[in-house]
Amino acid sequence: MLFREAISKRIIELCEKNNVSPNRLAELSTIPPSTLRATLNNNVLNPSATNIYKICKTFKISIKDFFDSDLFNDKDIEDI
Repeated sequence: MLFREAISKRIIELCEKNNVSPNRLAELSTIPPSTLRATLNNNVLNPSATNIYKICKTFKISIKDFFDSDLFNDKDIEDI
């Protein structure tokens, strides 16, 4: 799995866990909906650390918690 795919899956996971739609997440996090949509569709090569931070803040989790997922196992992540 590509890193950007893992990011996308993790965001979707968090949305489902918190019962928040991607559109609502964009609104709450102040990330432009088009940017979040592009990230979720794996159209962003290198998702912004600032946007990941905003998502973490919205879900009231740390960045460490965001990446504390089996999705980010080194052996499963591919470059670009």
